[in-house]
Amino acid sequence: MEEQVAPTPAAPAAPDPAQAVAVTPEAHLAWVLARMTQIAPRLLPLEDALGTVLAEDVRAAHPLPLWANSAMDGYAVRSGDTSGATPEQPVALTVLGEVAAGSDWDPHLNPGECVRVMTGAPLPTSADAVVRVERTRGDRERAASSTHSALAPAHARSELAWADHTVQITEAVTPGTDVRARGEDRDAGDLVARSGDSLTAARASALAAAGIAEVLVREAPSVAVLVTGAELQPLGAQLSRGQIPESNSLLMRGLLAECGITRVHVARCPDDEATVRAQLAKLGATHDLVVTTGGVGPGTRDVMRIVLADEPEVRAVRVAVRPGQPQCTGRLTAGAWIFALPGNPVSAAVSFELFVRPALRTMQGCADTSRPRLRATAAASWRGATGRLQVLPVIFTQDPEPSIAPAASELRCLPAVHAGRVSHSVGGHGAAEGYALVGPETGDVHEGDQVTVIRVVA
Repeated sequence: MEEQVAPTPAAPAAPDPAQAVAVTPEAHLAWVLARMTQIAPRLLPLEDALGTVLAEDVRAAHPLPLWANSAMDGYAVRSGDTSGATPEQPVALTVLGEVAAGSDWDPHLNPGECVRVMTGAPLPTSADAVVRVERTRGDRERAASSTHSALAPAHARSELAWADHTVQITEAVTPGTDVRARGEDRDAGDLVARSGDSLTAARASALAAAGIAEVLVREAPSVAVLVTGAELQPLGAQLSRGQIPESNSLLMRGLLAECGITRVHVARCPDDEATVRAQLAKLGATHDLVVTTGGVGPGTRDVMRIVLADEPEVRAVRVAVRPGQPQCTGRLTAGAWIFALPGNPVSAAVSFELFVRPALRTMQGCADTSRPRLRATAAASWRGATGRLQVLPVIFTQDPEPSIAPAASELRCLPAVHAGRVSHSVGGHGAAEGYALVGPETGDVHEGDQVTVIRVVA
């Protein structure tokens, strides 16, 4: 199912996260990516490969365009024949016929001859330019002038511009005017897409136009989501004291879908060690990756951490990040990679963005594993978190507040949640359009400061 891209050394013994020294987010991600494996590539028909990631460079099988063709509706001409043409002194050319898109007719043009040509139609070999129909007067117009009123419908009047026998050229053209040259976009053998590129709609269209019928790609990994938590109840259930609706499975499925991953199996289990072990063994043997939420803290009932302590290639760490400090990560004995994330929804979402998303993209061989990071101006002040990376859900605005002096960056951000109560603020997080990343040395953020942001909503 997978091909190895890096050796997988045994993980160190899992430390008690309550006692371990916090590792930086960068170090934790580096540990993960150094051990990640890629999905084995498959050769797929291009039409079945949308949303996958290319596993090799792809070069054009033929030139783009395949032949010189017309960029406009008009007349294919020998440009020298139009020399001196003006509306007052047009040049008359004989019309031999019409070349439509898809036609294989290649008429020879002698001096003083032309053909009607439609957009995308092959340019006759003996022509070197196109005169747009709007720059001509056709004999249909003169022949029809006695039977068609100037008040005729627009579609009727547009027909009058074309010529069947003789066309009057009212504007001179030079070689190459309104001609798409053979190979001007890509020549045969030119690079069209690179290994690691996602096969988007536009990229797939480009490959099809370049004559590519099959591509070697890596498909999205199969993912299982396992949710634990005695307090979590199904949506719509009657809630007793201490119970809350279970929302993390929907959160994880949505985040995975935003990564293009739709093969997702969702499972739920109680906070019982034997049940959790059985679920991890089953899911780990049938999926590429398992994501869990809840039960990774230092508490006596944090069952996921307790169970994963017996997995030799899974480590439990404290990451110097707020929210999302406790993490259990590594490869299960059953085969799949596991990300055991905190149970608070915003902590789980932040952990997914920082660690799971880059890992998923690495599994697919993506050239870029993380989103671009931008600079934005803080449109309000908020409390920081020295000594660790603060990841604050934010919304963006383009409209400066009157109290703020214009900044170099037009992008502005506001906290979507209270900076001191982030991890559980699922309501405010629902409006978030991105995350502000405030370094451990920064401390408080003041209105007008420049901050690094990740934009997750376009």
